[in-house]
Amino acid sequence: MDILCRVLAAAMVPLLAPLAVAQAAYPDRPIRLILPVPAGTGPDAAARTLTPGLTSVLGEQIVVDNRGGASGAIGCELAARATPDGYTLLIGASGYMTILPHVRKILTYDTLKDFAPVGGIVTVSQLLIAPSKVPFTTIKELIAFAKANPGKLNYASAGVGAPGHLGMELFKNMAGVDIVHVPYKGQDLAMNDVLGGRMDLTFNSILSALPQIKAGRVRVLGISGSERLPALPGVPTISEAGVPGFATAQWYGVFAPVKTPRSIIVRLNEALAKVLQMPDVKSRFEAQSATVVRSSPEEFAAFFRREYEKNGKAAKLAGLEAK
Repeated sequence: MDILCRVLAAAMVPLLAPLAVAQAAYPDRPIRLILPVPAGTGPDAAARTLTPGLTSVLGEQIVVDNRGGASGAIGCELAARATPDGYTLLIGASGYMTILPHVRKILTYDTLKDFAPVGGIVTVSQLLIAPSKVPFTTIKELIAFAKANPGKLNYASAGVGAPGHLGMELFKNMAGVDIVHVPYKGQDLAMNDVLGGRMDLTFNSILSALPQIKAGRVRVLGISGSERLPALPGVPTISEAGVPGFATAQWYGVFAPVKTPRSIIVRLNEALAKVLQMPDVKSRFEAQSATVVRSSPEEFAAFFRREYEKNGKAAKLAGLEAK
């Protein structure tokens, strides 16, 4: 029996050796990084802040592939069905990873089962933004105007299930106001119509909205998170400005298709940790009021599951039904 085991073990060596060599050499060609959102959005800004550093640390080019549409579902499906070899990755965000599954009945993938969490990137508060010419300048004035004019204000979101959709529905619920939802195919399109004065409100990430704010093209009414932001010290949180207890935030992280080898997940997590410690990367995120999140794959997986469950409850509370 002992001789048979040794013979079988020796026979397996040629079969296992190529796999071991392949994993040890990872990566040896460019890596595709799928973003289920258009260019210019928060996840896109985070990805493009990371990719030069990841390219340097991993020694292979990181190719960003924007696949927006269907509130993120198109890009997520593409990533979920990719070969689990470490050469296709996904920038995940709270909206399409932990909210969309609760408000969209038919998805061809399962965010909990079809992805392997690699590590977190940043958490980012959202901003409640309005065109500069609206007849209100504060949260309290917005609530008063909306109550006096029920159904006359509208708000734009990146689509059903996007963070701005959930955030605004929670705001409406807690403030007791009637504001009409207009979903778009991406936050950039929603923001364009706010800039043009065709939409009255939107929630947007500071990562993508800050340039428009600095240019004076939009007005910031409040911050969705629980704390004020260094980049906008004079802007109150929505909670302190008139809706006590209101708090939401976005996060971004890296995912791989499920069944990606553990050794590759660890390699990617180590590379991500190195990049997030780079002074230029940290300073760029800090300038955008984004909080860097460093985590092991296990820590990020636990965080991801908690967020999934929390946002499921929030979607139910906001009355968002799966469609």
